[in-house]
Amino acid sequence: MLTVEETKYHLRKAKQGVEESKEALIQNNLLLVKSIAYRFRNKGVDLEDLISLGSVGLMKAIYNFDEKYEVRFSTYAVPMILGEIKRFLRDDGEIKVSRIIKTQYRAITKYVEDYLVKNGVEPSVEEIATALNISGDDVVLALDSSKRPVSLYESIDDGEDRAQTLIEKLPSQETEDDRVDKLYVKSLINTLNERDKKLIILRYFRDKTQGEVAKILGVSQVQVSRLESKILKKLKEKSK
Repeated sequence: MLTVEETKYHLRKAKQGVEESKEALIQNNLLLVKSIAYRFRNKGVDLEDLISLGSVGLMKAIYNFDEKYEVRFSTYAVPMILGEIKRFLRDDGEIKVSRIIKTQYRAITKYVEDYLVKNGVEPSVEEIATALNISGDDVVLALDSSKRPVSLYESIDDGEDRAQTLIEKLPSQETEDDRVDKLYVKSLINTLNERDKKLIILRYFRDKTQGEVAKILGVSQVQVSRLESKILKKLKEKSK
């Protein structure tokens, strides 16, 4: 296992294109990728494919990680690995879309991944549209087509006296420490003003991109990026 300092060293080298450092990080976090992939083993996708998808998320984490976050790399990598697997499951889900839209979605996904590896940030909708010679509306439509319209808060009728939501029926795998951490994070977020709170919730709890958040808040993507950095720095200082 790599130490924290060794991990930081290999992260710096990996971003410089050193293959040995990339391999060291992959091998050191392969067990993490496998454990996350194993959670989705009953979704109709081969475990090896899930591991491959998780590895893509791991690579994104390697290129996106910034030491100023002051969190362990593995902590930062988990949502990236989860997100990559979940995006695939949404794209390959029960809701069928036209072949053209699905083809566009796959082209967009590949472009975004390549752009992310090369530049360290996600491209804007306008950049994607220009690169693939399609309209911005088509980009948004293709990305939205991958989202499943099922709400965890939808009421379900299971024959019991009290109506329950789907989320209430899901078994919890949270530990006591997980619950304490969530309460602590919630208390920190509640110290923010309404705009900052909304931005953080959209970005980290609603899985929205900076571009999507910019449209919701009525500001530019650049402003969202700057605000997000300031808010995260503020929360980090409060957590000390």
